Amino acid sequence: MIKSRLLMLAAALVATSGLTACADSFRANVTRFHNAVPPPEQGASFAILADDPKNNGSLEFAHYADVVAGRLTALGYSRASDPASARLVVRLGYDVDKGHERVVTSYSRRAMFGPDIYPVVVPGRYGPRVRYVVGYRDPFLWGSGWGWGWDDPFGRDVDSYTVYQSQLSLKIDKAGGEGGRVFEGTARAQSLSNKLTYLVPNLVDALFQDFPGKNGEEVKVTIAPEPRAKN
Repeated sequence: MIKSRLLMLAAALVATSGLTACADSFRANVTRFHNAVPPPEQGASFAILADDPKNNGSLEFAHYADVVAGRLTALGYSRASDPASARLVVRLGYDVDKGHERVVTSYSRRAMFGPDIYPVVVPGRYGPRVRYVVGYRDPFLWGSGWGWGWDDPFGRDVDSYTVYQSQLSLKIDKAGGEGGRVFEGTARAQSLSNKLTYLVPNLVDALFQDFPGKNGEEVKVTIAPEPRAKN
């Protein structure tokens, strides 16, 4: 019994440390398809339009379009001053759902055990004796009265939280008479946040990692957090 509790405690500590290490990272599933994307050295200029017409004229969309434009210009493409003169038309779409609840059972400190002083029966040289310990009483070991047991700092916790599914899509077409789609990409992520101001830039970063990527392949991308400023 005690051995299994110790193993459970060790597993909980490992899981907690793992979550702490990656809590700030952003993970996304990215799928890309492309066909003869014009290289930037050919002077390919671009214009960014909203994939959803209701976003046309939106200041929020303009902000996210600037984020995408920054990634494209970093690759060597140029943003057309007049969208009508652009050789490439980039259509940007993004969304986050209303979320769904998840219930998780974990082992963590619980206030119900209450930090207090409890008697523990321990073996002694001249027979069993009572010692008092400060900690968290485990009712599963103690039961309703005194008995053999140990001070267990961990117990079962049931938590619920909301998970949101976000998605960003990017389509690139040749403009005018050239016609034809040259790129389609989608980045999806699950997170505890539904804030587009946080989600969209991270999804853009994921989509543009190793752009244009391998055709028809879905990859998992992890975006490392920005370095913290030194005090």
